[in-house]
Amino acid sequence: MFTDSQDFLLSSYNYELDPSLIAQRPCEPRHQARMMVVKSKKRLPSNPLHLKVWDLVDQLKEGDLLVMNNTRVLRARLRVRLTQGSLGELLLLEPQGDGRWLCLAKPAKKMRPGDALWVEANGQAPYLLKVLDLDQKTGGRIIQFPSEFKDREKIEGLLKKYGEMPLPPYIHKHDASDIDRYQTRYASSPGAIAAPTAGLHLSDQLLEALSERGICYAYITLHVGLGTFRPLDHEDLNDLHLHNEWVEVKEEVVSAIEECRSRGGRVIAVGTTTVRSLEAAFLRGGGQLKPLRGSVDLVIKPGFKFGVIDGLLTNFHLPKSSLLLLVSALTGRENLLELYKQAIEKKYRFFSYGDAMFISPEGVIS
Repeated sequence: MFTDSQDFLLSSYNYELDPSLIAQRPCEPRHQARMMVVKSKKRLPSNPLHLKVWDLVDQLKEGDLLVMNNTRVLRARLRVRLTQGSLGELLLLEPQGDGRWLCLAKPAKKMRPGDALWVEANGQAPYLLKVLDLDQKTGGRIIQFPSEFKDREKIEGLLKKYGEMPLPPYIHKHDASDIDRYQTRYASSPGAIAAPTAGLHLSDQLLEALSERGICYAYITLHVGLGTFRPLDHEDLNDLHLHNEWVEVKEEVVSAIEECRSRGGRVIAVGTTTVRSLEAAFLRGGGQLKPLRGSVDLVIKPGFKFGVIDGLLTNFHLPKSSLLLLVSALTGRENLLELYKQAIEKKYRFFSYGDAMFISPEGVIS
């Protein structure tokens, strides 16, 4: 794949966006969101198609395989009362063992090792926690929960009573519907603190229609963390390092992809998290897709050689983000920025609750 020196400079992945185009509420029904379809292999694209997500029924072919991320978003934001009586907030990130959790804290300076915190929620008795330590790498806090809350599955019940959905900071309107709407319809494995947002477009009706069309499904798990959406901060991308993410690619996914290939189908990833999971499993397998369970920190940027996926359904992403680099690796950076320019002109809705882009196999240049 062609690359140039500009592909490895963070400033090359910037663009201007009117804040009015940042979606504050999701489209209803889910499949009525707009979808830009990229089918050109030219360095600068010809006219993309402007459709609805429902039109995936016509864009995919019998025998294709959709691979989706089945992570379930935890209600990971907790309101807490500090020792001084003021209010604060915790955002659970990942378990550290024996009921200890790494959390982002606000205001962090007022949560010192040894401090007590009381989790509060309407209709619930206050729940006592303790600040154990600082985490130098993230600036977060290590918080002690009761030891039975040792992992993502065990703590989900507590979070359902006390927690709130951790919507991104650019979404300013919150209501009760977010509990359902900020989850994919197939979310089954608890652990994410952010939704795999491309999957938010897939309604029950659309999934049924795709199945009737002869499209097959497979599910990986990647528990999305904050690092996925954070803007990058180093101009030189040659030695870019990313956060670790917990991934599981089961044997049944490997088999489904092998069967797809044998019947001449195409592997379509739903979301960048699915891309990272599959391509990490491929690389860990030495150039052969094998099951994978554990942490990965795969960087995908222009010049990356894809080994598994043929196409991608994704959203419109933040400037200077690792997600923008990943999509550029499929379409080319100049292509992608031109497509984003067109999306802005046509007032597509951006980010988590926004519209979709489908990069078809015909539009992949890697």
